Amino acid sequence: MAARRILPEKLSNSDQNPITIQLQNGYNFKVFIEIIDELPIQFQKRDFFKKIEIPAREKSKFEYSVRPVKRGEYQFGKLNLYVSTSLKLVKKRRIFDEDQSVKVYPSFIQMKQYDFLAIDNKLRQFGLKRIRRIGHTQEFEQIKEYVPGDDTRSINWKATAKHANLMVNQFQDEKAQPVYSLIDTGRVMKMPFNGLSLLDYSINSCLAFSNVALKKKDKVGMLSFSNQTGSLVPASSNKTHLQKLLESLYNIKTGFLDTDFGLLYSVVKRQIKQRSLLMIYTNFEHMNALERELPFLMALSKKHVVVIIFFENTELDKVIQNKMKSISEIAHQTIAEEFAFEKRLMAKKLQQNGIQTLLTRPEDLSINTINKYLEIKARGLL
Repeated sequence: MAARRILPEKLSNSDQNPITIQLQNGYNFKVFIEIIDELPIQFQKRDFFKKIEIPAREKSKFEYSVRPVKRGEYQFGKLNLYVSTSLKLVKKRRIFDEDQSVKVYPSFIQMKQYDFLAIDNKLRQFGLKRIRRIGHTQEFEQIKEYVPGDDTRSINWKATAKHANLMVNQFQDEKAQPVYSLIDTGRVMKMPFNGLSLLDYSINSCLAFSNVALKKKDKVGMLSFSNQTGSLVPASSNKTHLQKLLESLYNIKTGFLDTDFGLLYSVVKRQIKQRSLLMIYTNFEHMNALERELPFLMALSKKHVVVIIFFENTELDKVIQNKMKSISEIAHQTIAEEFAFEKRLMAKKLQQNGIQTLLTRPEDLSINTINKYLEIKARGLL
């Protein structure tokens, strides 16, 4: 009797990852097998059980999936097989693939999904929007013949005189612009939704968004921060840069302490000299918290294009939408509505101070972040 557990090279955080079990019956008779796989402690699952029959000298396999919600190394225990014949008088225990380990990385499955959709031109089906271009970007591409729908302001009259046909200047998105993801690893990012912390939602989004920005020929970088500076990956557009970014995101560690935006301002001023797009993943639960950090954000926005990305509390939405039957429930609903309204006030406050804002549900973070980036590129704000 032989068995083998086949693990992927790495697991994708917050996604369903397939695990394959291969079995081979070396006996000359049919066997009945009970399988108990010892899953990593992070899954808190101790009831894995599978029954299977294998004819004489035959092979079989089956697949199950696991969904991790934390980055790090996961240790699989023993693959236990209890083998019996059709009489089922006794069972023989066999142990295989003891102590296999695999690392859980930020969601590369999500990253590949959005990459594929971009190539396949089906973005609108999944929430990515077409953004109307305002004005021109700064990079000239070519002179081409006018077709209905081209911007008449782009007509090149000298070329038109030479060709006897209307000719227009065609522009393209500026390339190799620096784009940084600044990830708050402080206390406000510890809040979980669907088992995943806001920090890991942000890390997954950073990877997917950075991949799209690299496809757009921009330079991408990353900085994590809280009460002290964490990982810093300078912006680059090299083909191997995404792997470097993935490793840095995997290794982000935090004690979820209070965040120092003054420190962030000084680090950005010292380390990021060129005008850049700064996508800041953070969270604010109260207007007072925002007002304390607003001076630092406004100072950053004087030199860079700043986008503050923070989160709606979807648990409050459930309370707001429920029908209340008692006075205490009505009071809870009123408080929840006040919190939700304050989130919208914070977004408006940031916009009034010239700071781009994205208030999003955690599960929609990646798609909305990519949308915001495409909007900024289309409007030529960077």
